[in-house]
Amino acid sequence: MDPHRPLAEASALAPARYVEPDTYAFELDRVVATGWQVVAPAGLVSGPGDLIARAVGGRPVVILRDAEGALKGFHNVCAHRAGPLATCDRRGARRLQCGYHGWTYSLDGRLVKAPEMQAAEGFDPKQVGLRPIDVEEWAGLVFARAGDGPALAEVLDGIPGIVGETGLAGLVHHTARLYDVAANWKVYVDNYLEGYHLPFVHPGLTRLVEYAKYTTELGRWWSLQRSPVPADSGPYAAGEGLYFFVYPNTMLNFMPGRLQTNRVVPTGLDSCRIEFDFYYAPGAEGRAEADLAFTDRIQEEDRRICAHVQKGLGSGAYAPGRLSPEREAGVWHWQNLLREAYAARGPADVTR
Repeated sequence: MDPHRPLAEASALAPARYVEPDTYAFELDRVVATGWQVVAPAGLVSGPGDLIARAVGGRPVVILRDAEGALKGFHNVCAHRAGPLATCDRRGARRLQCGYHGWTYSLDGRLVKAPEMQAAEGFDPKQVGLRPIDVEEWAGLVFARAGDGPALAEVLDGIPGIVGETGLAGLVHHTARLYDVAANWKVYVDNYLEGYHLPFVHPGLTRLVEYAKYTTELGRWWSLQRSPVPADSGPYAAGEGLYFFVYPNTMLNFMPGRLQTNRVVPTGLDSCRIEFDFYYAPGAEGRAEADLAFTDRIQEEDRRICAHVQKGLGSGAYAPGRLSPEREAGVWHWQNLLREAYAARGPADVTR
């Protein structure tokens, strides 16, 4: 972490990190693209030829199940002149064909057809193929990254033991939601990582959880916010809420009988999109309508406050504020991971 800034002495990131185009470009390439992130329910690629088209750190990718049932991922970029192999999700595809000039690839990424290339001297289709990305399935979720780094098992280490088998067993995908936020992607993550704002931004949520017992635990690549849910309600069953953030942009939110996953997708220097997927255990689907309506309200509250924060960060009137040791350990942890990434960029990059 940051040995010079223990939590009791820590301040937030410099506002320049949220408004500088160079920082944003670096994060897309070296933080978001290279980090493991949840991209879809595994059920979308359950059979041979099933494929999904997504973006990871701004890089178009295609993820599929090949003829042997293996999960594969490639840059969604034809080796000819960068055309797309897929522009939407599909079931049962037998090949990948570029929509620009018809170059065709097998499901394992090999070029099998290149029309009208016979006169190209030295051209060998066997030497041409799609560039792979890393993909893995965990607990019915597809994770992907387009770069190098620690293994997914290392990134998630410790989470299965906390959630337990009952937290992951039998979950079925129910609904997807998209929310657009007028703020830098890090503003949304900062906001997620603390319950400090709950009494002021989310009075409805504060009534459902025990704010006084809200705690934060830190792993190497993740943080966990825990809160008891003392009473049965419309959206939630009584029990415990487990809110995991997995660096750099994934949230795994466990409630009794329900998992909600979020991926924070940067869409511009001061905008992002949040991809939500909802999963329910058998018998818990009856809470879905109330859960989705409640989530819509919470997200609207978060969208408003994040947009205001983005304006404040760009105002020139803000200097990094001190963090609350009691309430903002998750923010400190995540921002230190970002500082590690910035430091790896080189000694000239000193903005904290």
